[in-house]
Amino acid sequence: MLVTLIIGCEIAFWVLLGAGLAVRYLLRRPRAGAALLVCVPLVDVVLLAVAAADLREGGTAGARHALAAVYVGFSAGYGHSVVRRADARFAHRFSGGPKPPPAPRYGRARAVHEWRLLGRTAVSAAVAAALLRLAVRLVADAGRTAALREWQVRMVATAGIHAVVAASYTLWPKREPAARPRE
Repeated sequence: MLVTLIIGCEIAFWVLLGAGLAVRYLLRRPRAGAALLVCVPLVDVVLLAVAAADLREGGTAGARHALAAVYVGFSAGYGHSVVRRADARFAHRFSGGPKPPPAPRYGRARAVHEWRLLGRTAVSAAVAAALLRLAVRLVADAGRTAALREWQVRMVATAGIHAVVAASYTLWPKREPAARPRE
């Protein structure tokens, strides 16, 4: 049931996001659209409540519980930027807003971009790890929470890998290709 709820929450995230943007720009109701966009984080609250209830009722913590924590962590770290980028693209496409700039691809600007993404990944990993730790304490049975502790390590590893990627763009920046002469 929890896996189905996670999938449902992912669908609800995108439905609320799309509905909020459609109401905001297509129906030209910015307040109503903003109200729908504010509801997007409520999806995470529902997911957390159900996962916690499942653990409190004696369920053995598994990958599905860890995935719920990772989902909420991703929403905490990347959710606002996903909504902001979708809003900018929707405004450009349907409301005559300026075209959103693409992510930088070369040099220092790309390195700075990667470090910002690392910050979001670190927030995501920290929130997920904290929720996993809270679930371990909630269950208070080492035999039922081994999977959650494993996922805490995965969150640290994810942030570590992203740190290596960000550092690589800083140490070995990708150079913009030279303009080819026209013939």
